[in-house]
Amino acid sequence: MDIQYLSTQILGIQQLSTQHLSTQFLTAQHLSTQHLTTQWLCAQCLHPVAWPVSLSPQCQLSGLWRNEQDSLMEISALTDDGGFQGEYLTRVTLAGSCPRVSPLKGAQQQPSEVASPTFAFTVRWDMFSNATTTFAGQCFVEASGREVLSTTWLLREAVGSLEEDWKATRVGRNIFTRKRAPGGKILHSLSSSCEDVASPTP
Repeated sequence: MDIQYLSTQILGIQQLSTQHLSTQFLTAQHLSTQHLTTQWLCAQCLHPVAWPVSLSPQCQLSGLWRNEQDSLMEISALTDDGGFQGEYLTRVTLAGSCPRVSPLKGAQQQPSEVASPTFAFTVRWDMFSNATTTFAGQCFVEASGREVLSTTWLLREAVGSLEEDWKATRVGRNIFTRKRAPGGKILHSLSSSCEDVASPTP
C-alpha cells in the first residue's frame, strides 16, 4: 500500500509539473508574440512603408488638336487656376473658301494634380452663326503615348419662341487627338489671311 501510495504521488507531481511547464511555455509564447506584434506596429507607426506609386504621364490640354470630323482646335497655355482660351476652326468653314475661327474659353479641373484631368469649354460661333456650343470631357494618355480628348458637346441654336425650344439643342461626341505643329497661333494666322483677302479694296 505504501508503494502504491508513493507511486500515485509521484505521478501526480509529474503531471502537475508537466502542466505547469506547459502553461508557462504557452504564456511565454503568447507574451513574446504580443511583444513582437506591438514592436512591429510601433515600427510601422514610426517608419511607415512607402508603397511604390505608378507615375502616369500627365495629359496636357494646350496645343493643336484635330477631331474625327477634321475640325481643328487650338488651346493656349493654362493659367495657374486652370483657365484657358483658344480658337476653334470647324469643318463647316474649312469646306468653304474662307475658313473662320471662333473663340473658345474654358477651365481644367485640378490643374497639375491628376494625370487625366477633366475640363469644359464654350465655343462662340459669333462669326457666322447664332449658336453656342459647350464641350465637357477628359484628357487621356494612351499606352502608346498618344494624347486623346474624349468630349461630349451640347449645341444650342437660337429659336424664335419657347414652342420651338424642343429642337434648339443637339448633343454629340467628339474625339480629339493632338496634331503636332510648330508653336504659335496656327488657326489665327489662317483666319487673318482669309479675312485680309476678303476685305474690300479701299
